[in-house]
Amino acid sequence: MGKRYLNCTASDILKMDSAQLIDAIAGSEGRLLVCETIGAVRPMLGDVTNAEFACAMGADLLILNLFDVNKPEVQGLPETAPEDVVREVKWLTGRAVGINLEPLEEDVESSVETNGEWHLTSGRAATVENARKAIDMGVDFIVLTGNPGVGVTNAAIIHTLRKFRQEFGDRVMLIAGKMHAAGVLAESGENIITEEDVRAFIGAGADVVLMPAPGTVPGITTEYIRGLVSCAHSLGKLTLTAIGTSQEGADISTIREIALMCKMTGTDLHHLGDSGYLGMALPENILEYGKVIRGVRHTYHRMASSLNR
Repeated sequence: MGKRYLNCTASDILKMDSAQLIDAIAGSEGRLLVCETIGAVRPMLGDVTNAEFACAMGADLLILNLFDVNKPEVQGLPETAPEDVVREVKWLTGRAVGINLEPLEEDVESSVETNGEWHLTSGRAATVENARKAIDMGVDFIVLTGNPGVGVTNAAIIHTLRKFRQEFGDRVMLIAGKMHAAGVLAESGENIITEEDVRAFIGAGADVVLMPAPGTVPGITTEYIRGLVSCAHSLGKLTLTAIGTSQEGADISTIREIALMCKMTGTDLHHLGDSGYLGMALPENILEYGKVIRGVRHTYHRMASSLNR
């Protein structure tokens, strides 16, 4: 029996393969915090990466958003060869690190316009070639989802999951789903993800199903997400509830409420997005969310444990 991720040191985490990572997450019983950061923007602390800052506040796992596998960039890193950027982030943080890749369906475009920084580049598209580059760079997991206004559909996610699972087997943990409509208004509110979608994602190869956190998307309640989490668990898979609506920049009392609602759904992983301002969640919200879902003992343990362990 392996260690639960909650108690793992940096050396434990760096040695994990995909199956061990999944087991370690499951063993932590809903007390893990996943933080999304953007490496392509100036870090909040200038010469310290947002990834390091998020981990210092208690993040257990990291997602690098807007990460282009053809132009790998995480500002604030020491001078690093492009192909070693992910490994350097893992070394400096001692955490499991993943990236977002975005699947597109032919002839489907976003129904809304959004800020230019979200526009999809070729190195962020969820192609087999890009996924292979990411795995070769050392990512521990890939998240198939959509940023604002990109136009990612659930059908595109399902199609891509099948391709990735067939191509890569169990080499990488696959997380799939949407935390907001991603520019597809027909898939908004409760239509962002349904029980049918959960079953389809899992059938296509998802290890973890991503869904909006209660209170973050219009119409998404604790009861609704609780039903989807129960469905995923009945099929032997894990879930991640995500704050992808810039509420990672809300006040602390709101973060506490969302954290408790997510806990009540039974989710395995809790996610905070990258836009407190732009680049990462507000640091005080990372700390507060961690304390809500696991108390100060485990939160401070994660914050204090040396990367040399």
